[in-house]
Amino acid sequence: MNPIPKLPAPGSETGPLLEVTDLKTYFLTKRAVVRAVDDISFTVAPGQIVSLVGESGCGKSITALSVMGLVPKPAGKVVAGTIRFAGTDLLGLTPEQMTDLRGNQISMIFQEPMTCLNPVLTIGKQLTEVLRRHRRISRAAALKKAIGMLEVMGVPRAGELVHDYPHQLSGGLRQRVMIAMAMLCQPRLLIADEPTTALDVTIQAQVLMLMKQMRGEFGTAVIFITHDLGVVAEMADHVIVMYAGQIVESVDADTLFIRALHPYTAGLMASIPSLDLDKETLYSIPGTVPNAAEFPPGGRFAARCERVCKDCPETDIPLEEKAPGHLVRCIRVSAAGAT
Repeated sequence: MNPIPKLPAPGSETGPLLEVTDLKTYFLTKRAVVRAVDDISFTVAPGQIVSLVGESGCGKSITALSVMGLVPKPAGKVVAGTIRFAGTDLLGLTPEQMTDLRGNQISMIFQEPMTCLNPVLTIGKQLTEVLRRHRRISRAAALKKAIGMLEVMGVPRAGELVHDYPHQLSGGLRQRVMIAMAMLCQPRLLIADEPTTALDVTIQAQVLMLMKQMRGEFGTAVIFITHDLGVVAEMADHVIVMYAGQIVESVDADTLFIRALHPYTAGLMASIPSLDLDKETLYSIPGTVPNAAEFPPGGRFAARCERVCKDCPETDIPLEEKAPGHLVRCIRVSAAGAT
C-alpha cells in the first residue's frame, strides 16, 4: 500500500486547506455528455465554513463527491481541473491513498443515510471500524468513544443502540449516526451534504452547534451544502451560489444577505418567508433548471431571468470580481456592483 504523501500538520498551512481549480466533472452516457460540474474554482481556508447553495441538480453534491473521489464510475469522471488538499493533488492519489484520507483527514456526511450505512453491520461495528482503521485503538476504546459521540449527538440509549442495525432506527437517528461517524476522527475538512434535512429543529440546532465547536476546537473547515438560506445565515463565513453546474456568485455571507448581485441569488432571497411582509404567496423563480445534457449557449440563467438582456442568451458570461472579494457571473452587474 502506498502511503499518502506527507501533509502539513494542522495549523501550519500557509495557503488554502482546499483549492479547487477549473473543475469539470461529467457523466459520459451513450446518449449525451452530462456536464454536472462545469469549470468551477474555489478555495476553503483552514477553519472556514463555506456553504454551497442552489437548487437540486445544480452540481453541489457532485462537487463534494469529486473532492472525496467518490464520483460514480464508470459513467462519472473528473475530466479537467485540479483538487488540492493541504498542497496534495487528490486527483493524483491512488484509490488506496484516498481510502486512507477519507474518514480521517476529510469526512463527509451524506444526504441519504439509509443508502450509506451498511444494512448487515451493527451501528457500533460501523462506528468503531472508522476509528480502528485510522486511529489504531482497541475495540473497547473505540466503542467507548463511539458511544460518547452518539451521546453528544443527542442519541437516546446510545449504549444499547450500538447493537442495533440501520433498519431498526428512524431516519433522524440514522442521520445522527452518519454525522457522528463523520466527526469521530476530528477531520481537518468536513463536507456536510444537507446534514440536517431529516432532523427536527432541536436536533438540527445541536448538530450545527457541534460543527461550530469542531471548528473552534480543532480548526475543522466545513463545506456545508444546503438549500436552506436560514442555515446559511447561521453557519457560513463564505457562500458559493451554484446554478446549472457553474458558480454564479461567490462572496462572504454577510455581504450576500445585504447585497446579493446575481438575479438568481436575488430570486432565492426573495423566496424566503418573512414575518415583516404580508404575503399570501411566496415568490418563486419562473421556469426550471436546464437539463445538464442540454445546457443552452450563453448565460444558463437567461431563460428564467427577469432582468435578461439581449446579449445573455448568446454570450458566454465569465465569473468576474464586481467588487472586492465579490464574484458574479452577470453582464448587467457593473464593476461597481450596480445592476
